[in-house]
Amino acid sequence: MNVWVLLGLAIAAEVIGTTALKMSDGFSKLWPSLVVVVGYAIAFYLLSMTLKYIPVGVAYAVWSGVGIALITLIGWVMFSQTLDWAAWLGIGLIISGVLVLQLFSNSTAH
Repeated sequence: MNVWVLLGLAIAAEVIGTTALKMSDGFSKLWPSLVVVVGYAIAFYLLSMTLKYIPVGVAYAVWSGVGIALITLIGWVMFSQTLDWAAWLGIGLIISGVLVLQLFSNSTAH
């Protein structure tokens, strides 16, 4: 499997876990709490597999940047959390940083 697909699946599992964390209401709801634990377990396992091929700094930058952007957008859509211009600018800068790593860095995979 392509290592970037693996990292994408790790990010998706982390985003699902984090969304469920919000829905768990402080771990007071059983099913969302279980989704948190399973989501994070899958996410960290898949992330660990990508670290065999992608430098840890690059993998973590992509993991955290894409995760932050996705969670912010999910918060906006699902939980009606408001975003001001600075939030949108920040998300744009995060996405730009991930794109720079992907398109121009020679250290993204070995």
